[in-house]
Amino acid sequence: MYDRPPAFDLARITLGVLALLVMAAASVWVMLPFVAAVVWASTIVIATWPILIAVQARLGGRRGPAVAVMVVALLALLVVPAWLGISAVADSADRIGQFVRSIATEGLPTAPAWLKGVPVVGARLSAKWGEMAGNPEALAAQLQPYARQAASWVAAKVGGLGTTVVQFALTVLVSGVLYASGEKAARGVLRFLRRLADDRGEAVGQLAGKAVRAVALGIVVTALAQTLIAGAGLALAGVPHAGLLTAVVFVLCIAQLGPILVVAPATIWLYTSGSAGRGTVLLVFSLVAVILDNVLRPVLIKKGADLPLLLIMSGVIGGVLAFGVVGLFIGPVLLAVTWTLLASWIADLDREPVATSQPGSGSAA
Repeated sequence: MYDRPPAFDLARITLGVLALLVMAAASVWVMLPFVAAVVWASTIVIATWPILIAVQARLGGRRGPAVAVMVVALLALLVVPAWLGISAVADSADRIGQFVRSIATEGLPTAPAWLKGVPVVGARLSAKWGEMAGNPEALAAQLQPYARQAASWVAAKVGGLGTTVVQFALTVLVSGVLYASGEKAARGVLRFLRRLADDRGEAVGQLAGKAVRAVALGIVVTALAQTLIAGAGLALAGVPHAGLLTAVVFVLCIAQLGPILVVAPATIWLYTSGSAGRGTVLLVFSLVAVILDNVLRPVLIKKGADLPLLLIMSGVIGGVLAFGVVGLFIGPVLLAVTWTLLASWIADLDREPVATSQPGSGSAA
């Protein structure tokens, strides 16, 4: 008969913990290519879950058709624009190649007249351009040191576009799965958090969902409102390619850069081209679009989650700087969870029982 192992076996406990760590690391390694898609899909599903429920109610309570509608909408918003962009670049490849070959054989054309009028650097740029105009040898000598780096950069960006389309497709696929079984997935996450930290863990999970929805409500709705106002101003002012510029405005607003990078140059161009009236119209719309960001977004975010606005905004800005675009949602969630845990831990002081005096410690009667 073998003796039973002791209740406290340090070697056994250490090896068990190491085995669990190895299994967890291996699982993360296997899932690493899908992490970005899963994070984006979870964020999208949490933010748009009320929309799914509303669509499901419109379709007689059937989840399948509602999921199909949401997946088609995501395809239209994510994959289709990216695919059209890649197709446009591919269609333009021949023209770009012909332009590059003409420059290589004939050199640059003459410098535009407006270049010399650019403040500070205009005269110098115009003179440099004149040296290389019609002189392909001088142009080639100037560009030779940067040719390989430029080719590597272009190849990397083209490859990145293909990867982006694949990631978008994975995001849509995972979102469809989560839409179909969202309640079950939410219960599993909440049970896991309850197992970790009892009621406090479950409350943290619910708070994270509210923070994601609040940020999505504040950022996306504000971006749409800014885009509509800026787009209306561009169209009324008669700016060329107003539709394309409006799409750029929407991307910039989602990235928290605002419409100013598009509407300011367009306004300046209208004034300098002698269209002061149209420039004033665009200026008014631009001011409204820029100011709206500071008025509407705080109200919407505060409405979605009862958290300090400074905390949410710090999470949005810091998250973008740390994690990129997905940091718009990761940053506020991390700060909200940390804030809640810290506040709950401090509040435990108020729930501690008051120490009572020992028996017999009072004064004798």
